[in-house]
Amino acid sequence: MDTSRPQQGHSERTVAQVGEFAVIEQVVARRSQPTTTLVGPGDDAALVQATDGRVAVSADMLVEGRHFRLDWSTPEQVGRKAVAQNGADIAAMGARPTAFLVSLGCPPETPVSVAAGISEGIGLAAEALGAGVVGGDLVQSDHIVVSVTVLGDLEGRAPVLRSGARVGDVVAVAGQLGHSAAGLALLSAGIGVEDTPDTSISALIDSHRVPTPPYDAGVDAARSGVRAMTDISDGLVADLGHVADASGVQMRIDRGLIGLDPALADAAERVGGDPWEWILTGGEDHALAATFASVADLPAGWTVVGDVASGDDSAAVIVDGRPWTASGGWQSFGAG
Repeated sequence: MDTSRPQQGHSERTVAQVGEFAVIEQVVARRSQPTTTLVGPGDDAALVQATDGRVAVSADMLVEGRHFRLDWSTPEQVGRKAVAQNGADIAAMGARPTAFLVSLGCPPETPVSVAAGISEGIGLAAEALGAGVVGGDLVQSDHIVVSVTVLGDLEGRAPVLRSGARVGDVVAVAGQLGHSAAGLALLSAGIGVEDTPDTSISALIDSHRVPTPPYDAGVDAARSGVRAMTDISDGLVADLGHVADASGVQMRIDRGLIGLDPALADAAERVGGDPWEWILTGGEDHALAATFASVADLPAGWTVVGDVASGDDSAAVIVDGRPWTASGGWQSFGAG
């Protein structure tokens, strides 16, 4: 696919011309830190307070041409997306993000505005969560690569694992389903925000560029006694399959409980897609899926979409009474 970048002005300085430390200094100078950051950027390592005594940790990467395109997203949007996919993992454990470590690889001819824009997006998104960017690195690479590690605070609660689902639980979700996948399909079809006055279509495209995980819903679920929880990064069917495997149960999903968003139906008509495939296998909204002992345990913002049955030799996840036979969700080494 075409992964060409927008044309840059001839007068714009590159990372190679400015140098690694000048770029880092430019980015760090604008960042504020929460009280949990005891020592921030500038030393060999940061020092982050862990009042709980335990730290939830997760890491992820974004690779240009594989996870983002600079002709579809601004550098700041790429940075915000990097925070979303990492922060959602922490929320799925029932924790709050406290600190982010960011490493950026880029070719020497990369304009400083691109590197700074990615870092700015990461910093703003982290600060919006009450977290800080406490360190990282900038290195030369063949493509732009954003690597993020996030630390999280469980605030004294037990971590929410994938292995806690029990037969008879209800399955529920918080956040959007299928919006990012629809936005990707629209962009792939050559439809951008500037090409449509339809705000619902524009919102789908924006959902792909900058996901908005329901961070607080993870903490609320943990406080409400959630049994098992996961970030939907690979798709609802795929990620519930991970929970089912870890818990030794079967997940039964009812599409009637999910409902079809009219915006997804409209987008599907425009590009000839299947909105249910987006809903069931699109993961980059970074919604949360969980199981609860009963409907009464669900906090606000959670919607029941099925239940948990006894595991057997059939599929780990069934949809409307039968195994889902379309694509199963994102795989990093798949053909996508």
